[in-house]
Amino acid sequence: MFSHVFVSVSDFERALRFYSAVMDSLGIERRFCEQDKPWAGWHSAGGARPFFVICKPFDGQPHHPGNGQMVAFAASTRAAVQKTYQTALENGGVCEGPPGLRPQYHDNYYGAYFRDPDGNKLCVACHAPAPDDA
Repeated sequence: MFSHVFVSVSDFERALRFYSAVMDSLGIERRFCEQDKPWAGWHSAGGARPFFVICKPFDGQPHHPGNGQMVAFAASTRAAVQKTYQTALENGGVCEGPPGLRPQYHDNYYGAYFRDPDGNKLCVACHAPAPDDA
């Protein structure tokens, strides 16, 4: 469905540290990093699209996080949701909702919400039942 998702940042080095830790916790590998541009991107398993890219705004204007906008990353397990959430907070993220079930979405929706150091809202979610429920 998506080719790529861009998220703007104000401090590239800070954002690179944050997103590198978050992506590592999810097992998502970095595809490129060009600090002179500056931009960096990560890709799905096997190098397939979509890409997730961080960069300074192309138009050179200041970064502004969008109200009502969020990027959600898939996690294969609930433990991965918890690990990624904790990693985000340890690397400058801010809690927007701790890990837990959100049955208003569906019975097995287990997610956590946080903002990156620039205020961009992110989510990590697992849609599988708990191992003992399967």
